[in-house]
Amino acid sequence: MRARQIVVPGLALVLVASLGACSSGDADDRSDDARPSVVASTDVWGDVVAQVGGDLVDVTSIIDDPSADPHSFEGSARVQLALSRADLVVVNGGGYDDFASTMVGALDHAPLVLDAVEVSSLTAPAGGELNEHVWYDLDVVGTVAQRVADELAQVDPDHAEQYAAQADAFAGELDGLRAQADEIAATHAGEGFAVTEPVPVYLAAAAGLEDRTPPEFAEAIEEEVDVPPAVMEQMLDLVASTDVAVLVYNEQTTGPQTDQVLAAARAADLPVVPVTETLPEGEDYVSWMAGNLEALAQALA
Repeated sequence: MRARQIVVPGLALVLVASLGACSSGDADDRSDDARPSVVASTDVWGDVVAQVGGDLVDVTSIIDDPSADPHSFEGSARVQLALSRADLVVVNGGGYDDFASTMVGALDHAPLVLDAVEVSSLTAPAGGELNEHVWYDLDVVGTVAQRVADELAQVDPDHAEQYAAQADAFAGELDGLRAQADEIAATHAGEGFAVTEPVPVYLAAAAGLEDRTPPEFAEAIEEEVDVPPAVMEQMLDLVASTDVAVLVYNEQTTGPQTDQVLAAARAADLPVVPVTETLPEGEDYVSWMAGNLEALAQALA
């Protein structure tokens, strides 16, 4: 069963977590027929919540616009109102949607909050920064889904068993995605890939591929600053070489330099797989990731 999802156009929110936070929607204060209200920063996390909550919860996804950048999003009174009415807020964390943490902290009565990065147990590499695009990590998504079930059970204990069962069913679907990734790894483990931005790195790594992108390139694109000329030359040489088998291209973050890399890849007949940060129209999380993995497998074939 699917939750009723409410999309607030042009706004954005995220799954952030601080387990044990005070809730504005304690079970004792709820009417018998009230649905738990969950606010998610993006439609990706909103869909994960919907998979777990089914038709027992109302889900509000703030960001579903491909042109909206959670890194630079600024909240509004409408976002603050949605947060103030939430029983549970799910944010991505890791610097991806800091506005959400700030706005929740300003509330008189804080809802339960779940931060995907915090519950992920992922750590930054030595001398580097954590890749915050954790919704491309199937294990993290499974962990978040289970924590959503746990938190909903606190808010709505009468349906705790149903939330747990729906989280288990979703976990089974994630196992299917892992099997797809394992199938790619069985044939292509150790092959290199390049990215224009580190959005899909976790998924490609699950498929056994090695990221050979110059770190300075991906960082510059993500930070929306010019890539240094020497790094740009290194990236163009990479996609024209045999060191990588595919370019994975974030089609929601484009500009002259990413366009130049894309053109160089195509000129070299390097397969290109486009990815996005939000759900494509008509997709849910599982069908979206299955499509990404299928596109990757076809590009490598």
